[in-house]
Amino acid sequence: MHDATTHYLHCGRDSEAYGGLINTPVFRGSTVLAKDFSSWEASKKDGNPYAHYGRFGTPTTRAFEDAIAELEGGHSSLVFPSGLAACVHALLAFVSAGDHVLITDNIYGPTRAFVSTVLTRLGVAVEFFVPSAGANIARQLRANTRVVFTESPGSLTFEVCDLPAICQAAHSVGAFVLLDNTWASPLYFKPFEHGVDVSIQAATKYIVGHSDALLGVATANERAWPLLKAGAHDFGQTASPDDLFLALRGLRTLPVRLQRHWSNGVELASSLAHHPLITRVMHPALPGDPGHDLWKRDFLGASGLFGIEVNTQDPVVLARLFDNLKLFGIGLSWGGFESLVVPVGQPQRNHCTPAQGYLIRVHAGLEHINDLQHDFHRALDIALNKPCVAVA
Repeated sequence: MHDATTHYLHCGRDSEAYGGLINTPVFRGSTVLAKDFSSWEASKKDGNPYAHYGRFGTPTTRAFEDAIAELEGGHSSLVFPSGLAACVHALLAFVSAGDHVLITDNIYGPTRAFVSTVLTRLGVAVEFFVPSAGANIARQLRANTRVVFTESPGSLTFEVCDLPAICQAAHSVGAFVLLDNTWASPLYFKPFEHGVDVSIQAATKYIVGHSDALLGVATANERAWPLLKAGAHDFGQTASPDDLFLALRGLRTLPVRLQRHWSNGVELASSLAHHPLITRVMHPALPGDPGHDLWKRDFLGASGLFGIEVNTQDPVVLARLFDNLKLFGIGLSWGGFESLVVPVGQPQRNHCTPAQGYLIRVHAGLEHINDLQHDFHRALDIALNKPCVAVA
């Protein structure tokens, strides 16, 4: 078994097939000609007479899908034009009117909006569960529960789910477990080893790694694959070959980049925990975090994404904080080389008491940790309007 860095450098590549080129080329195309009538007939897949077409993938597509399936440890993967598209089409592939789905309460906001509006409009019963439910999720399972959708850690409040316990309970009623695994990436969490049926990545984030492409991917085990494949193809989703090329490029350096994101995130979060403007730091890799024991048991590493809560909702103080950050841009997404903050405020939840302060999502990029710490502490000091303990 190769080291992860070596594995990521070589998976999904076949240089001999492309004249010795190290990277799989960008294949752009819609029409794919059949050599003759027998070839046309042979290309029909699962009774679909239109499978011999660019919408069903090119060598660029298959190189990326094969690499992700291998790295996630799943049966097969499908690409989508965004992370949200991967989430919603994975869900749609498994549910019908009259089904019941359970969704973790710390779910990604756009996914929450989709299940609360579109799924309910389609006649699917949607119910939320607390991320700490573990085996107790059995109390909410029904005979018609079709899907349990999880995100661990959640991308705003960073609670960690006990996925083996959730999967065992869900499978007892025949439900499928879907996981948004973007925070840890295939490198730091192996979903299928813990019982997950479908693992979803917003490849826009750490896999692409450079904030220059939108892409999603869903990987299924053998049990779930036929449903995922059929459901996704029915909606006609495709992904840009240029974005796929960028994602394949990003894969090659993911272990090196994510190690730096991990260390920067932990060091920055640890230092921020001591600032008087901050009441809470949410990062499962920190000892003392409520999810730390589960993170330590199940995960192989951490990313650079975490949350903080400041003890004010005063817009003047908040403006001083955000406007004085020089290395942290205010912007959505994460997983690129750059550091970011998102002013969240109060996340939408069903089961948790609203926080007293103001939630900020932080992404520690690849800058030097001393620079990141100095920049954030300086902005916090200015927001407080008084100097605090200096950070070297």
